[in-house]
Amino acid sequence: MSASLPASRRPAPPAEASLPAMCRFLAEIGLAVAEADLSAADTFVPGIFIDHGRLLIDPPKLLYPGDLLHEAGHLAVVPPAERAQLSGNIMAGKPEQVGTDGEEIVAMLWSYAASEAIGLPPEVVFHPHGYHNASTWIIDNFRQGIYPGLPLLVWMGLTTTEGFPRMTRWLRE
Repeated sequence: MSASLPASRRPAPPAEASLPAMCRFLAEIGLAVAEADLSAADTFVPGIFIDHGRLLIDPPKLLYPGDLLHEAGHLAVVPPAERAQLSGNIMAGKPEQVGTDGEEIVAMLWSYAASEAIGLPPEVVFHPHGYHNASTWIIDNFRQGIYPGLPLLVWMGLTTTEGFPRMTRWLRE
């Protein structure tokens, strides 16, 4: 006789198994995702390349599937005209600490909200091999309702302070 474990106690699905759910979610909210051979591409994140606002993925090269939600977060939080122009390493060429910190924070919050909406554990996105060894700290804060940068997402019209991690809309207008 087996009893169903509460969601918080169930073992997390392998990150690879979550890739189709992430791709479906991104397509449903209006972010284009396509498989591509990225062998010749200079990718900032293994297995992911941003091409004029589209997310190209090479599943065999994708080391951490949750990175897809983080990169999608970068696209989602910029205005549509800017989104369509983004390609490659979208943070390259920006002055250090001027604007980049806020963009990283909102991409992290957006990807956390997306993982919650999909039903993925935050560890899929905030894996130990990213986030400057702070993934546990980030997850702990989010689970305690501490959301650095939330006023930026609210200002962008994507959520409310009271409602987060539920989003009002997923793409900035």
